[in-house]
Amino acid sequence: MRFSFNISQVCSTALIALATMTACAQFHSPQIDGAKQKRDKKHYSDAEWMWQYGPPPADGRENDLIQDVRFRPFLVQNLTAPQSFWGVRGTHYKPLADAAMDFLSVPGKVVADEDRYLTITGCVFHFCPSRGLLWIDLNAAPRTQNLVAFGAIDWIRDSKTTSEPDAEYTLWLFTNQAFGLVPNASNQIPVALVRSISRWAKEPLAGSGIVEKITHAIVIDPDGTPHEVPIDQLGIKLPKQQRTDAQ
Repeated sequence: MRFSFNISQVCSTALIALATMTACAQFHSPQIDGAKQKRDKKHYSDAEWMWQYGPPPADGRENDLIQDVRFRPFLVQNLTAPQSFWGVRGTHYKPLADAAMDFLSVPGKVVADEDRYLTITGCVFHFCPSRGLLWIDLNAAPRTQNLVAFGAIDWIRDSKTTSEPDAEYTLWLFTNQAFGLVPNASNQIPVALVRSISRWAKEPLAGSGIVEKITHAIVIDPDGTPHEVPIDQLGIKLPKQQRTDAQ
C-alpha cells in the first residue's frame, strides 16, 4: 500500500507540473501587437497569425501582411478554383492564388470584425479600379479548414471607361467551401461575409469619388462551377445616382 501511495503521489505531482508548464506555455504564446482588448478563449486555427496585422493602426497593416512569408502559401492552399477572368483571354489565365496577389498588391485595409473575421483589401498595381478582397473566418473548428473567400471587382471592358460613373463591373467571389445559393439552404453565404462585401463595394475609388457600378455577381465553387446571383444577395446595391430605370 505504501508503494502504491507513493506512485500516486508522484503521478499527481507530475500532472500538476505538466499543467503548470502548459499554462506557462499558453501565457507566453505570441501576443497580438498593439491589441487593446483581450480576446476570448475560442479555438482558433493556424490562420490566427494574420490577426496581428489588423487594427491598430486604424486601417491595419495590409502591406506587412502580404509580405509575410506565410501569406502566399495560405492563398495557394485555400484558393484552388480555376478562374477565367484574369489573364490573357483565351490563352492563359493565372492560378487563382496569383490573381489574388495581383488584386491585393496595392495596400488597402485590414479590418477586424467580431473578434473573429478579417477582411483584407487592395487593388491591382497601376489599375486600382480592379479591386480585391480577402475574407477569412478565423474561428475554424479543430483540424478543419478556415472559411476563406476572395472577391475581385473586374471592369467590364465593353462598358464605359473607368473614369466614367456608369462604367460597369463584375464581382467574382471565390470560396474554399461551396455555399447553398437557394433559399433555406443549410450552408448559405455567411451574413458576416455579405456585410464585409457590402461595406467594401460602397467604397469610392481613390481620387475620383466614383462608387463602382457592379451589375453582375458570380460565385465560384471550389471546383470552378460558376453561379450568377443577384447582386443584392452579396449585399450590393447600385449607388442611388447611378441606378438604371430597370431598377
